Amino acid sequence: MAVIVELTIPADAFELGQILRVEEPTQVTVETMVPLGGKPTPFVRIHNGTRDTFERTVREHPSVHDIQLVNSHDDELLYALDWEPADDSVLQTILNLGGVLLNATGTADRWSLELRFPTHEALLAFQEYYIEQEIQVSIKHIYNPTRPDAGPWFGLTPPQRETLSYAVESGYYSLPREVSTQELAKRFDISDQAVTERLRRGIATLVQNTLLVNAEKD
Repeated sequence: MAVIVELTIPADAFELGQILRVEEPTQVTVETMVPLGGKPTPFVRIHNGTRDTFERTVREHPSVHDIQLVNSHDDELLYALDWEPADDSVLQTILNLGGVLLNATGTADRWSLELRFPTHEALLAFQEYYIEQEIQVSIKHIYNPTRPDAGPWFGLTPPQRETLSYAVESGYYSLPREVSTQELAKRFDISDQAVTERLRRGIATLVQNTLLVNAEKD
């Protein structure tokens, strides 16, 4: 059965932390890891960063082929990173074990990762790797996902995941509500009805693939 682990790792021990070097209070988020040409291509979002300094620093790293600005919004910049992970790197080891990087957020000092492994044995193999490499990894949570066929994000599509995450982080579900449906629609360049439907379908998918799984087994 698949297993999900949430952990933190020093920025200088994680290759994306080495490549995407930032200074406080800049925060870096890996949005997705898309397999293009047989290698993982991250889409990277930075918050409160300095564009010229960031791009120059990233391009200087020997494993980086290119970094391209995809989109910008207020103080956020979204990049596509073309790079080649080393065979013995943390991320390549995760991928070799059949793992998936679900989420990654980093600062100048540490990165928080959410990883999905196909089996507990694969997770144990990863733990043996970072212990042998003397990497100071701190495990926060380990838990089983839900349906085996739910995919890396509990069955959510990338737009559903992005919209739901942004809605929660922006206070859409807070009392009182801190962001309106209209503001969400503007953020994702869709209609009010479309954003409402995307949230509704996303929540229904999450519930179906999490809360209702044990009930179905019973």
